[in-house]
Amino acid sequence: MRLGINLGYWGAGMDGDNLAVAQEADRLGYDVCWAAEAYGSDAPTVLAWVAAKTERIDVGSAIMQIPARQPAMTAMTAATLDSLTGGRFRLGLGVSGPQVSEGWYGVKFDKPLARTREYVEIVRKAMTRERLSYDGEHWTLPLPGGPGKPIKLTVHPQREHIPLYIAAIGPKNLEQTGEIADGALLIFPSADHLEETALRHLRAGREKAGLTMDGFDVCPTLPLALGDDVTALADVFRPYTALYVGGMGSRKQNFYNQLARRMGYEKEAAEIQDKYLAGDKTGAAAAVPHSLIDRTTLLGSVERIAERMTAYAEAGVTTLTLAPAGFTLDERLAALRAGVEAMERAGLA
Repeated sequence: MRLGINLGYWGAGMDGDNLAVAQEADRLGYDVCWAAEAYGSDAPTVLAWVAAKTERIDVGSAIMQIPARQPAMTAMTAATLDSLTGGRFRLGLGVSGPQVSEGWYGVKFDKPLARTREYVEIVRKAMTRERLSYDGEHWTLPLPGGPGKPIKLTVHPQREHIPLYIAAIGPKNLEQTGEIADGALLIFPSADHLEETALRHLRAGREKAGLTMDGFDVCPTLPLALGDDVTALADVFRPYTALYVGGMGSRKQNFYNQLARRMGYEKEAAEIQDKYLAGDKTGAAAAVPHSLIDRTTLLGSVERIAERMTAYAEAGVTTLTLAPAGFTLDERLAALRAGVEAMERAGLA
């Protein structure tokens, strides 16, 4: 099992610290550094900056949002970043959610699976540098009856096949991800529930494509916080968990709420959502069960974190992405180093 880090969103007042975290991860031998985007900082700019300030670590988008860019533009960005970094770029894609897709980008959040499949096909085709033409439900290239003609990518990427990941939560999306991608980006993963909530669906997709799980990167992100009081550490993540389970999406379309329900928190997920959507964010955070937080984070001593890492490795995780938590840079760097120490104690390094 390899280790990665996730810097989250840029521009939240921790930019200098984030760069220091990325550089320390590079020095410690972490495998990949991911950056996110929603409706603030964009991932490619951050990744270019991090790559320029590091030497070995891969940089990856977790995620570049599908409604934000035409697929050919994403292929251009991927090829450029892969060339600039000497083959250190990983392309993570996702459909975002209905509120961001329609509210920020003005793109209807309809048929996300079909849209993702077409998007991936176009990106992959463009990366081969053959003349690009495509006839699909969502994209037609070139547009018919006009001056457009099939053209090809002029940039020569470091690699023709750049590792492509998809952020997936629901069963159908997970199955399609197994079929068409090189890896899956998972959030709120529980080692105890990983087989039923994710792996069996990914495996079904791989089988549909005539493939096995060999070489497929199962890549969940977990916050890591170092300390003796696990309950106090978990309480720090209550607002974060409540935001996703209660408020990330609409009442009818919240993928994280549905995931919590599939993990056995049916009643609790409903209560968190009811309170959050009613404006009671404090009550929503208080309603988050301690066990839900503890199962989807790495909290406590190095020894306890090592035990949890072993469980994730045994469950089938191949790259464990850490979001090192702390109120100061020193605390975040300590969490980063604890991740490496825990891997070594678990015999996973």
